[in-house]
Amino acid sequence: MSSQEHTRQTSHTRRAVLGAGIAAAGSGLLAACSGGGAADGGRGAAGAPAEGSVPADGKKVGGPAAVRSVGPLRTRTFTATPSTVDIGRGRTFRTWTYNDQLPGKEVRINAGDTLELTLSNHLPVPTTVHWHGIALENKMDGVPGVTQPAVKPGGTFAYRFTVPHAGTYWFHPHYGVQIDRGMYAPLIVEDPKEPLAYDHEWIIVLDDWIDGVGGSTPDDVLSQLRKGKPAMGHGNAHDGGHGGRDEDDERERRGEGDDEERGGRPRSRPSGGVDAGYGPARAQEPDRGHGTPGPAGGRGPRRLLSDATSKLLGGHAGDVAYPYYLINGRTADDPTEFKAKPGDRIRLRIINAGGETAFRVALGGHEMTVVHSDGFPVHPYKTDALLLGMAERYDVMVTAKDGVFPFTALAEGKRGSAMAVLRTGGGATPKPSTRPSELDRRVLTSSAHLRPEESAKLDRRRPDRLIRFTLTGGMKRYDWAFDRQPYDPEVLHRIEYGERVRLVVINATDMWHPMHLHGHTFALAGIDTLGARKDTAILLPHRKLVADFDADNPGLWMFHCHNIYHSESGMMTTLAYED
Repeated sequence: MSSQEHTRQTSHTRRAVLGAGIAAAGSGLLAACSGGGAADGGRGAAGAPAEGSVPADGKKVGGPAAVRSVGPLRTRTFTATPSTVDIGRGRTFRTWTYNDQLPGKEVRINAGDTLELTLSNHLPVPTTVHWHGIALENKMDGVPGVTQPAVKPGGTFAYRFTVPHAGTYWFHPHYGVQIDRGMYAPLIVEDPKEPLAYDHEWIIVLDDWIDGVGGSTPDDVLSQLRKGKPAMGHGNAHDGGHGGRDEDDERERRGEGDDEERGGRPRSRPSGGVDAGYGPARAQEPDRGHGTPGPAGGRGPRRLLSDATSKLLGGHAGDVAYPYYLINGRTADDPTEFKAKPGDRIRLRIINAGGETAFRVALGGHEMTVVHSDGFPVHPYKTDALLLGMAERYDVMVTAKDGVFPFTALAEGKRGSAMAVLRTGGGATPKPSTRPSELDRRVLTSSAHLRPEESAKLDRRRPDRLIRFTLTGGMKRYDWAFDRQPYDPEVLHRIEYGERVRLVVINATDMWHPMHLHGHTFALAGIDTLGARKDTAILLPHRKLVADFDADNPGLWMFHCHNIYHSESGMMTTLAYED
């Protein structure tokens, strides 16, 4: 078992080792891992399916992930565009969305299908799309300057890949802090031989909302958190998210402008069992600022939070004071409703699309049975409430009772909540302040308590490689990093194709982090077991995450905290291997 490697290489050496390289346009595509190149718009050649990759027959879902075209081709077109959205009670804000919808319309396909989604960029800045949780070809992963060039304003890019595994997924930008605007949408991959029986399906997308409120943008928030220091991540490295001119700031806030140079390839930097208690939720009034220059380098009202605490999250809960929290784009005082009949079996697909907020969710008057975590099946687990870190997904089953019931999402440790309504009979809509008693009962705080179904188990085997990371940084300096080294695109952690890799991640910070691995799922490793399959897992302060995965999908793959303000401040790194 080899030890962790911190390899500092020049870009030329990096290109040579990985056999592809950053093209003159800055593409960074791994030609060795793809069926096509940049010239064909990302269209890979068709080929045979990889063994064990499509779970529709009920077999194991392991095996090589970068599957070529094996099923029907499903085509979609999405436009990233400036929009005006109404989040409830006539509250309208300028933001960026997919196809003028919040959330974006779900994309629904079958496991084994090939999806071709063409993105048209009508934004004033570059963007990309990351397909969260999908084991796809590396060149389709949507990381600017690493797997593709960013899609410039006025440009298009055809994402084309075969989806190997059924489950609940989603997609969002991987450029700067754009995920904290309105660009996100569910990706539902159905099993043609679905073993679960249910009458209805309810997709629930959670979000924390700040864009456009009182003149705020996510870039303003990042600048305030970093006290004006430039960001270290994808898309913000050159200017911290702003062009340095008040006019540019205001034009971007209105969804205008043409600054194509903001955020090219990130510049290099030198190497270098929780109590289930919680505090009372309090309603938060939105800040009514008017976009005046704020503290610490950011325009707009001050959005920093210092008193957010949660025992479930091990202490400090977050740093951003969001004015609103949403379910399916609506506030709690103007909620969406889902209608069914008493006795109906409903599958809830719950997605946390928030930028910096964990949500604790419960359906009033109902017990939930967890059946999937991050898309992969688990043995049924009964609970009253769930805690979801950013980017996590849970599928749960409920049997609807007769009446009107709140589905409440508490912004864990912060002030406020979101709500939607399940209606199976007559009755008044619950008040926005409603707090179902289920929130205070059994709370599933970690997928470590879940056991994978046989089809989702990772075969037990001794790891070939152990990579150790220590998460470092703090709220005061906002210097989040791996091993005190902020993100550097030239620092690669080398592994080999076919290895079983064990990640051991020590959280040496006083903050919790939802850790996400691109292009793979990992199994949470216990003393003598391998647990639920995940792509994102909560790591509490001063705790350890042990995760095993198989290196069966070559490429350059990001591993990062899915708190967007942490990752853009440097808490991400790259795993690299070729076939």
